[in-house]
Amino acid sequence: MAGAVFPWQSANQFKLLIDGPEFFPIMLAAIDGAQSYLDLEFYLVEAGQCADILVQALERAARREVRVRCLFDGYGSLAFTAGLRLRLTEAGVELRFYNPLNWRRGLSNLYRDHRKLLLVDQRLAVVGGTGVTDEFWQPVENTCDWHEVMVQIQGPLVQDWQMLFERQWRANISRKAWRPATHFGLARLPKAPEQREGMGRVAYADAHQHRDILQSLVRAINSAKHSIWLATPYFLPTWSVRRSLRRAANRGVDVRLLLTGPRTDHPSVRYAGHRYYPRLLKSGVQIFEYQPRFLHLKMVLIDDWVSIGSCNFDHWNLRFNLEANLEALDPTLTAAVAASFRADFAQSLPITLQAWRSRPLWGRVKQRIWGWVDRVVVNVIGRRR
Repeated sequence: MAGAVFPWQSANQFKLLIDGPEFFPIMLAAIDGAQSYLDLEFYLVEAGQCADILVQALERAARREVRVRCLFDGYGSLAFTAGLRLRLTEAGVELRFYNPLNWRRGLSNLYRDHRKLLLVDQRLAVVGGTGVTDEFWQPVENTCDWHEVMVQIQGPLVQDWQMLFERQWRANISRKAWRPATHFGLARLPKAPEQREGMGRVAYADAHQHRDILQSLVRAINSAKHSIWLATPYFLPTWSVRRSLRRAANRGVDVRLLLTGPRTDHPSVRYAGHRYYPRLLKSGVQIFEYQPRFLHLKMVLIDDWVSIGSCNFDHWNLRFNLEANLEALDPTLTAAVAASFRADFAQSLPITLQAWRSRPLWGRVKQRIWGWVDRVVVNVIGRRR
């Protein structure tokens, strides 16, 4: 790994927040209660009901002399209109964009800030996978089209999330990806602590320069004793993750994948990921496709170890994106995550090997086409890196 690693921190409190109608009002209340500092880092920010109500809250905070800083991705915020940007800056909000698109940069335009983070007064963090769009929350109807989770964090761990934001905020002045210094944290990935209450750490990926977020997942899978439940909307896992999942299932671990069903914003990615189904199913991995809505959450439960955040654990995310996940060991959070998984499994279609082999011809064709495209593009970009 290149760069330092965040340690485990104790004495934290976690609260799982499920779907926009639950977590956006809590985030807005935290913004309205801020006294000194507000920091936001988001990938997807688009004009609409959700963005408008967030901008109003940030305007109010800035005008009562709270220091408000927003770091939005240059591509993910293309639909965040000039009018909304002007409202923020006129209110006194400091607004920066990560890697704005520029045709002269060529493949460098693929590097994106995919993190999702709200920090309030350096005492509270809300992290997860949401964007600021109407898909995640329509305030007037108080509904959502995309299924997502966030985690509210209080305690010493908030300072590590603050450090992650601060370093990217400074690095972004020169539009460079964060190359972590070595004067903080640990040089190597820490072992999971014996204590199982209030423990948490920040795991991150830094545009192919640092991948402790992946190494930590693989280590947790390889050491699993009872269960591995993993949810992701874009199932293009790395070879190491696929191998570890198969081996875990072969040794009798309850391995379940919660994946997006036909309701998705990128059908091509879904079809590309289908090529991994047969071998996983043969190994005993159970696959569930979520039916009611687009499943956008990125959440893992391995025995009592939890990982929730922005990372899909796919080769695209880990090659090009800034990512960040909460890793936690806490009975209350573990129970909430397990309950969420069970509710989602109950609303999902189980995929059996027999049913998969008898799927329609057109589905097979789309899998072959998009799987081939994915392999070719990744291999070409990999050679040019």
